[in-house]
Amino acid sequence: MWMIVLLLLPACLALAIWLAPSERVRPWLVPLGASIYLAAAQFVVWGDIPADQLSAFDGWLQLDPVGKLVLAYLSAFFCLCAWYVPGYLALRAERPNRVFCANLLLALAMMTLVVLSHHLGLMWIGMEATTLASAPLLYFNHNARSLEATWKYLIVGSVGIALALLGSFFLAYSAIHAGLESTLLFDDLVALGPQLSPPWLRAAFVLLFVGYGAKMGLAPMHTWKPDAYGEAPGVVGALLAGGVTSCAFLAVLRVQQICAGSSQADVTREMMVGMGLLSMAVAGVFMVGQRDFKRMLAYSSVEHMGILVLGIGLGAAGVYGALLHLFNNGFTKCILFLSAGNIHRAYGSKSVDVVVGALRRVPLSGALFLTGFLAITGAPPFGPFLSEFTIANAAFSTGNFWAGGAYLALLAVVFVGMGTTVLGVVQGNPPAGDERGEFRDSWRTTAPLVVALGLILMLGLYIPAPLESLLRSAAAAMEAPR
Repeated sequence: MWMIVLLLLPACLALAIWLAPSERVRPWLVPLGASIYLAAAQFVVWGDIPADQLSAFDGWLQLDPVGKLVLAYLSAFFCLCAWYVPGYLALRAERPNRVFCANLLLALAMMTLVVLSHHLGLMWIGMEATTLASAPLLYFNHNARSLEATWKYLIVGSVGIALALLGSFFLAYSAIHAGLESTLLFDDLVALGPQLSPPWLRAAFVLLFVGYGAKMGLAPMHTWKPDAYGEAPGVVGALLAGGVTSCAFLAVLRVQQICAGSSQADVTREMMVGMGLLSMAVAGVFMVGQRDFKRMLAYSSVEHMGILVLGIGLGAAGVYGALLHLFNNGFTKCILFLSAGNIHRAYGSKSVDVVVGALRRVPLSGALFLTGFLAITGAPPFGPFLSEFTIANAAFSTGNFWAGGAYLALLAVVFVGMGTTVLGVVQGNPPAGDERGEFRDSWRTTAPLVVALGLILMLGLYIPAPLESLLRSAAAAMEAPR
């Protein structure tokens, strides 16, 4: 029952928002709906609910420890973004908001489908539906650049989802080739992992990893990100960086879960380590000298998707660190993208040649942008420091000294490259007589960011016992067949 409720709740809320006639009321229904969803999701995750109520449709929908962890994160992250929406749309009164508001909740419904799916085909449908639901959000500005970014997002995503579909077929055939009954249910595939045909399983992993890696924005499949994040409204960029890509990461986790107990476990982990470091390296190269601070955030997302898969590839403590980093990266990206959106509104530009002295023009947004930079680059005492340190420790403790050394070196490159752009934005004096934007800080456009900052500060200093237990359970589920 609860699986159906979690799926239908955001879908019904999206329909209600679509039918709401008032342009003024509609934006407030988004955070109201997100808050209702947050309450339901957190009750399902932390409540004492019998296991049979956490499964539906013969196991096609199911909430296991990994799903619970992602659901707890996703519901909180989306609620933070949703409370920014009324303040943002009040500044964009010239634009109709029916499609924008309804599609935010529709995208949430499709992301929920990905989280709950325990069938490879159903998860594939949910991932593609998430892309289609979020695409109209990219085109909110209705200009040539946003149209180009939307098409690039759809085309690259379509290539990725096509490869993932082919990988799903290969995975099913790996069971048939081994003389087993064909299945796409995750529990069955995890149990059958040691018996699956190694060549077909390896080919399936490559296709699924590349396909869903394109949805994550891993290098070199990241080409949609700079345009999409650069042209999308700040809240949409946050949703993509912390929501859609996290669902794609979950899809990669599911595939790795199948491979964990098979003969291909070492091969798949080595591939994830290599792709993680490659993604960080590409991000670092393009961050150095970056003049567009929103595109800089796109490359930051490429970097942190690399960190996530690197952690999973390292295994053991690295898996725990990656799962913790899912929270830290998402909440920090919420601060960065929303504060960047505020700064963009204040200056009417994304270029560091124009945007100077943000700490003076929009003091709170500028301070949050600077703090978000320090957090996302691993400065203590914020949450990303703890999760990135855990991944580094996992690399050295497992004997992957080359990976650990490269990881630390790339973190330093990113810090320098990103820091140059961020400091250029926040320091100095605003251009004299420049009145490009009338935006100034208000509680509606900064309160969600302050809450997100409180969360990453807490996760850097103290991890609540229930969350710690859930992280441990999810990490254990990733390591071997249940």
